[in-house]
Amino acid sequence: MDPAFFHSPAPAVARDLIGALFLVDGVGGRIVETEAYDADDPASHSFNGPTARNAAMFEAPGHAYVYRIYGLHWCFNIVCDAQRAGAAVLIRALAPTAGVDLMHRRRDLAPLRQLCAGPGRLCQALAIDDRLNRAPVTQAPFTLVAAPRPATIAQSPRIGVRAGAETPWRFCEAGSPFLSRPMREASA
Repeated sequence: MDPAFFHSPAPAVARDLIGALFLVDGVGGRIVETEAYDADDPASHSFNGPTARNAAMFEAPGHAYVYRIYGLHWCFNIVCDAQRAGAAVLIRALAPTAGVDLMHRRRDLAPLRQLCAGPGRLCQALAIDDRLNRAPVTQAPFTLVAAPRPATIAQSPRIGVRAGAETPWRFCEAGSPFLSRPMREASA
């Protein structure tokens, strides 16, 4: 994927990533769910400016922002928007297609539908942790390949946020069985 792809605003990148192939060391699948965040968004880690934790969000577009949530799970984001610092896209779910046996072992033989359904599960299945924070997503160990967009992309409010909860910046492949949660207030 061309690095310039990530120069657009977070909602555009989040929508355009649906259907793309995402692998880490050859393990992964097709992106079926994303969420967008930017510095003007009270739900974003960048809302109050740079900190040690969110510093990657203020780097050049096309870099990884990896953080731990609830002290338990890793979450993987891709920094975007060349015009405004502090924007990123959270990869929420994949349809597993490559390295499925390894993902099953990493996730203790979870059902296929649940291997990468949610940001924490996705990171566990793909062995993503803080060692990949700030890494360019256009270089190894990442493979990110644009693909034809699904016929219908649904949009809804994001999951698990309080401030800015009504912002419709969650994008999903409509009808995918691999989503982290069913769509609410979905629109085409």
